[in-house]
Amino acid sequence: MENLLRPVIVVGGSVVLTLLIGWATDRLLCKADRRHPETPLWGLLRRGRIPYQLVLCAALLRGSYDEAELLQEHKVGIGRVLTLVLIGAAAWLVIRIAAAVVETSYSRYARVHRDAARVRRVRTQVSLIMRVVSAIVGVVAAAAMLLTFPAFRAAGASLLASAGILGIVAGVAAQSTLSNMFAGLQIAFGDMVRIGDTVVVDGEWGTVEEITLTFLTVRTWDERRITMPVSYFTSKPFENWSRGTPQMTGIVYWHVDHSAPLDAMREKLRDILRECPAWDGRAYGLDVTDTTPNTMQVRALVTAKDADDIWTARVTVREQMIRWLSEEHPYALPRVNTADALLPPGRSNGFPSPDGAPPRQRRAHESPRADR
Repeated sequence: MENLLRPVIVVGGSVVLTLLIGWATDRLLCKADRRHPETPLWGLLRRGRIPYQLVLCAALLRGSYDEAELLQEHKVGIGRVLTLVLIGAAAWLVIRIAAAVVETSYSRYARVHRDAARVRRVRTQVSLIMRVVSAIVGVVAAAAMLLTFPAFRAAGASLLASAGILGIVAGVAAQSTLSNMFAGLQIAFGDMVRIGDTVVVDGEWGTVEEITLTFLTVRTWDERRITMPVSYFTSKPFENWSRGTPQMTGIVYWHVDHSAPLDAMREKLRDILRECPAWDGRAYGLDVTDTTPNTMQVRALVTAKDADDIWTARVTVREQMIRWLSEEHPYALPRVNTADALLPPGRSNGFPSPDGAPPRQRRAHESPRADR
């Protein structure tokens, strides 16, 4: 009877004690979260409930397994499995705690500072720091697991002796990977590009959605994702529309007839922008920038607070100006001139007239045979 009760008491007691401690800890975190609503730390720490209970259960079973006297012939193997579970759960718990602390620091910084550019920079740095911490904890946990096996401990000296050669070989083989990792750190702390920035890369306009140590993802305006190595942004030029201040100036072009009413177009542009919520009210203007034999090019300048609003302002101005011209001043729209060219005085069809008088100007609707 004692051989049956002993393992039940040891194993069952460890599990029950784990559940009680986990429940009590969770209640304390909930109470702390209600008392301190200004910080999300205590609520975020509750995400570590599962690894926390695994650590408790594995530690209690590992320490009391000898008293259970269960499966003594497999004692070494079961103890090693419990040790591996303990190491893995501890690494999981450390990552969850680090994530809670880092996310709390970021949310506090974002709440205090109103500068969107600085907040995006800190967000980029925080995300990369968490990836580095997770990688380091994972490597340390994997190494600790391997060291629990005697064969790996015995081979440790030879592994350390050959570490120099292996490091050189790995460095040569993973040269591009290492360059991307260093480029990722340079982007994170060099403030070159941040999560949420509006960029133009290889002619594609989009928003930076994700930055890791090796690649960067840009979400385009039509919901496509462009994944690029981070080393691209440290070696090639690209446009960052969110760098510094997000305010932008947009350009709208029209090709109109030479008789277009420019003063009326300037007044109409002012009226359009006053009714456009995307215009920030900083500046606007309308000028003739080029001419051709048939048309002239008119350019309008509008301002907005960011890239999204400048796009809205440009399409609104372009559409409403064309509609107004077609309704109020249709003569100002480009036309194809089908009239005969005016000849210089004293010439008719390439030859001077007999009396030296200038040829009669032919109307646009007259046929060349009307003179016969």
